[in-house]
Amino acid sequence: MLDKYLDMAAIEAKIGVENGDGGPFGAVIIDKFGNVLAKAHNMVLKTHDPTNHAEIVAIRQACKKNNTHDLSDCTIFSSCEPCPMCLSAIIWANIKVVYFGATKYDATKAGFNDELIYEYLENKNNLLEKHQLNNKNCQNILINYKGVKY
Repeated sequence: MLDKYLDMAAIEAKIGVENGDGGPFGAVIIDKFGNVLAKAHNMVLKTHDPTNHAEIVAIRQACKKNNTHDLSDCTIFSSCEPCPMCLSAIIWANIKVVYFGATKYDATKAGFNDELIYEYLENKNNLLEKHQLNNKNCQNILINYKGVKY
């Protein structure tokens, strides 16, 4: 039964590739009753936006449809194992269950390699320079947010 949602995600991925919208990735989000809230595919090439992965586009659609940022009663189906950015978005949306049809290793074989990001997160490379500057204005915004005191 769950395969039908992965099949929908695969169809979305195929549509995206055929339209030249982006990479071969699709996603479907359902509510707790199995109703499809969103179907999307990768839109990176069409929009020139590197964040427009299928999962992100689907999350945006589902949030807009439900008029909320909280998708905790939803499940996401992705044609491929979500990348680190998409995993973060899924977590921020409070989605608790992810099903995927192909692995990150399958994606690597197709030319999509997230391994550099995973290695960066484990401090195994210097893919990105990161510098913290002590800025009181930036810190005060957080300190004063909702009256939180440190």
